[in-house]
Amino acid sequence: MQRQNSLLYRSAKSLLWLFSKSCKKKISVHKETPMTAAVKTSPSIASQLVNGILAIKPLANFAKHQARQMIIKRAENIGVHWTQEVEKLKARSWNSDFAQVQNPQVSYPEYYLKPFHAYEKSNLSWEAALEVEVAAKAVHAKIWQEAGINGDAQLRQSYHDVVKAQIPDSPKDIIDLGCSVGMSTFALQAVYPQAQITGVDLSPYFLAVAHYRTQQRQAKINWVHAAAESTGIADNSFDLGSMCLICHELPQSATRQIFTEVRRLLRPGGHLTIMDMNPQAEAYKKMPPYVFTLLKSTEPYLDDYFTLDIAQTLVEAGFNSPTITPNSPRHRTIIARVRD
Repeated sequence: MQRQNSLLYRSAKSLLWLFSKSCKKKISVHKETPMTAAVKTSPSIASQLVNGILAIKPLANFAKHQARQMIIKRAENIGVHWTQEVEKLKARSWNSDFAQVQNPQVSYPEYYLKPFHAYEKSNLSWEAALEVEVAAKAVHAKIWQEAGINGDAQLRQSYHDVVKAQIPDSPKDIIDLGCSVGMSTFALQAVYPQAQITGVDLSPYFLAVAHYRTQQRQAKINWVHAAAESTGIADNSFDLGSMCLICHELPQSATRQIFTEVRRLLRPGGHLTIMDMNPQAEAYKKMPPYVFTLLKSTEPYLDDYFTLDIAQTLVEAGFNSPTITPNSPRHRTIIARVRD
C-alpha cells in the first residue's frame, strides 16, 4: 500500500507538472491565464484542462492534500498556531452552542454539499468550522508584504474603509450573509457598534462557533441558520446587506437568487456591499497554473465566479449600477444601492 501511494504521489505530481508546462505554452501564445478575464461565458481552455485533472479523483485528492498542507505550513511559519488553536477548540463541548443555533428544518442546496476547502463534508463538519479562523489568517497573510498575521484584519478593514467612504450614513440594521464563524460579522459590529446585526449562514457548525465567540465577547448578534437565498426574514428589514468573501463559493444561479433575496430584505435607499476576489487583479493574472490547480481543487465554483458579470447581475436583481473599487492587491469592494 505504501508503494502504491508513493507511485500515485509521483504520478499525480508529474501530471500536474506537465499540465503546468502545457499551460505556460498556451499562455505565451494567447497572453491569457485561467483567471484573466472578468467576464466570459465559459471557462478558458486552461481552466477546462484544470477541470479535467480535478475530475480524476486520485489527482483531485492529491491536489487537496497539497493545498491543505501548504496553508497549514504557512500558518505555522507566520505565528498562527494552527494545530494548537484547533486542538483547544476541539477540547470543548459544542452541544449547547450547536443546539442554540441549528434550525432542523433547513434543507441544503445541492451545490452546498460539494467538498469545499479540502473538506469532504464541505462546511457541514466540525473540522471545517474549527479551522476557519486560523485558515483565514494564513490565507490572507501575504496579501500585503510584511502584513503577516495581521493580513486578515487588514483586509477586512480595507473593505470597510471603502464602504464608509461611499456610504457615510451609519446603517441601523445590518445583515451579514454567509457570515461563517462570525469574523465578518464582528468586523461589522466594530465599525457600526450601534447597529443591530444579523448573521446568516447555512452551516450550523460555523454558527455554533460564532455563538461561542459572541459569548466570549459579550456581544449581541442574532445568528440565523438559513440559506441566504431564502432567509425567511421579513421584507424591508435592513439598511445594509454585506457579503464578505462568499460570492466565489457560489454557483451563478445561487448568486442571482441571493441578490434577489437581499433586494427584498433591504429598505428603500439601502445598500448591498460585497468584498471578494478581484478577477482583474494582477495577482490572479500572473498566478502559476500549478498554484491555480491547487486553488481550484478547494474552490469548486471559481469558474462560475470569474465568468460572472456581477455588475449586470446586480442590476437585474433590482440595484443601481454598482461601484467597483479595488481594496487590496487581490480583492475588490462592490457597492450597489437599491434602485428606486
